[in-house]
Amino acid sequence: MLEFSKFKLLTFDCYGTLIDWDTSISKLVQPWLLEMNSQVPPELVVSTFALMQAKHQQTRPTLLYPEVLRRSWRDIEEQFGWDENPARAGEFARSVPFWRPFADTVESLRYLSQYFALGILSNVDNSSLAGTLRMLEVPFLFTVTAEDVSSYKPGQPHFDAAFEQAARHRIERKEILHVAQSKHHDITPGNRLGLTTVWVNRRHGKKGTGATLAATADPSLTVNSLAELVDLHKSAQVASRPVSLPQ
Repeated sequence: MLEFSKFKLLTFDCYGTLIDWDTSISKLVQPWLLEMNSQVPPELVVSTFALMQAKHQQTRPTLLYPEVLRRSWRDIEEQFGWDENPARAGEFARSVPFWRPFADTVESLRYLSQYFALGILSNVDNSSLAGTLRMLEVPFLFTVTAEDVSSYKPGQPHFDAAFEQAARHRIERKEILHVAQSKHHDITPGNRLGLTTVWVNRRHGKKGTGATLAATADPSLTVNSLAELVDLHKSAQVASRPVSLPQ
């Protein structure tokens, strides 16, 4: 069990952890698959997307995320032998603000925001994240995007920027708890940098790794949902009232 009282700041990966991008992408492409009379299942499109976006993120780390999405969709079309469709590529590129949170996300964030400052480390651009933040309904002490640092996780710049932001609020690295679904993008680099990490196994009971890449890493704690993390905090009886949070 984590000693929650040691932490002042929870940093989150966003897409895959707070936002259900697997389901959202599947729902977006399902009508396109029907129009093309394709037998490719949406789940395979999502897992193919994970590979294609990683290629663009690692070879062109300054590329803004909508363009990563646009190029990834074109790669997917080539992969499955579909005709190029610029309209679909454009819609795919603009889709991030419409990806929906997991059912437990907003309520869990509301609870956790009473006891911790919150931050986001995300592999998207500022405009896309702004659309998502409106759905999350809680204040964040800071956000770090790929656009901010000209890099994509699992690269270190996201984490360096987070440490700098935390230090401005007198929060030490040992007082940060990093919460994420992707072992590849978050848990592995977080562990390497000395962070305490929580793996949210959002795909428990499902095959494959969805829109992220497979990786092996040992988090400090594993939960299957944010609601489970909240329940663990409640059961620990960390505090009888909300704490004074950094401003």
